[in-house]
Amino acid sequence: MSAVPTAIPVAAAGPWLVRFLNLGHLLDHLVMLVFPTAVVALGREWGRPYSELLPLALGSFIAFGAFAIPAGWLADHWSRYRTMVIFYFGIGVSLFLTGFSQSPWHIAAGLTLTGAFAAIYHPVGIAMLVASPGKIGRTLGWNGLWGNLGLAAAALFTGALVDLAGWRAAFFVPGIACMAAGVGFLLLVDDPGKVKKTSKTIGLHVDGRTMGRIFAVLLVATACGGIIFNSTTVSMPKVFDERLQALTQTNFGIGVLVAIVYTVAAFAQVVMGALIDRFELRRLMIGVALAQIPLLALAANLQGWAMLGAAVLMMLAVFGQIPLNDAIVGRYCADEFRARVLSVRYVVSLGVAAIAVPMIAVLHRTEGGFGNVFLVLAVLAAAMLATSLFFPSREALAASKLRAAAQPAPAS
Repeated sequence: MSAVPTAIPVAAAGPWLVRFLNLGHLLDHLVMLVFPTAVVALGREWGRPYSELLPLALGSFIAFGAFAIPAGWLADHWSRYRTMVIFYFGIGVSLFLTGFSQSPWHIAAGLTLTGAFAAIYHPVGIAMLVASPGKIGRTLGWNGLWGNLGLAAAALFTGALVDLAGWRAAFFVPGIACMAAGVGFLLLVDDPGKVKKTSKTIGLHVDGRTMGRIFAVLLVATACGGIIFNSTTVSMPKVFDERLQALTQTNFGIGVLVAIVYTVAAFAQVVMGALIDRFELRRLMIGVALAQIPLLALAANLQGWAMLGAAVLMMLAVFGQIPLNDAIVGRYCADEFRARVLSVRYVVSLGVAAIAVPMIAVLHRTEGGFGNVFLVLAVLAAAMLATSLFFPSREALAASKLRAAAQPAPAS
């Protein structure tokens, strides 16, 4: 059962909109992971430990979550299109400011500003995507692929830029790319107009009680999944630096290995998108969580080629979770509320995920190092599995649809 859009469809904004939304997703994830890759080289250049420098990114990840709320509100009440314009140019300027930093605190401030503008994409861009007619799963799957290619590009190009031109270039080059994308967005994409207000309730196809249950499950799964996603993507360059020294010892080499893992794993979202259009979400949520638990636990103590293989499988399961959560919003939430609902989802996902940065820094100093990080993430995956069991089944959703249809329309 797919959502019935109530806003102007994506096609009305011209053929370039989806392309730029996909490009925006790539850039969004790329800019958020420039520093976690560059920090490996920065630590060597400044003679400071990883556990001391990594927390400079904490503000960026907090802002990445916290500013999703005002971004969603602004998009629904003002303009999703214009808010996306702010996204492109805001990130570009923020990256340039970070590149000109002269101290660790300047870097922290620049990264925080970058996170604030990067927060715009998920509540606004995803809301524009799921307003399109057609199969939600396929649309989200391909969009997710582009986002994960951004993760891969961050590791690959940041490592190359650091080796070739220094860490500042790792911020300047994507800054130029973001502003160029903003110019292209303005020139090639038509403004689809404001979202039409046609519904008085958030829920679509389900009654209020079932909607509450759906969102309770969504928020818990989002919180656990957010920490797992952020922890694995932030720590991966350093994990490879420590455990794959037999394979490579250069920043670019580490970037290539991380990029390979992320690129292969990215296609999990395309597969998951196809599955979303064919199977009930409850079974898919349970299956993904079941896969994550043993893979995260297995990665705790592996080295060399074994770690590289486990990382591919682990990230396949981690990336496969992402379109499931957005599909829930697209399928059961009325369009004029989606940006705000997505903003709540992402403020939970990305805000709670900020815990990953200090958690990694603290656990990395312990005797078990990254092994302890992966074991904690396996426990969170188990919590996500337990929560998924409470998501309404197909039969429960069918009954809820009948109850929703029988309810009298709200008074205008």
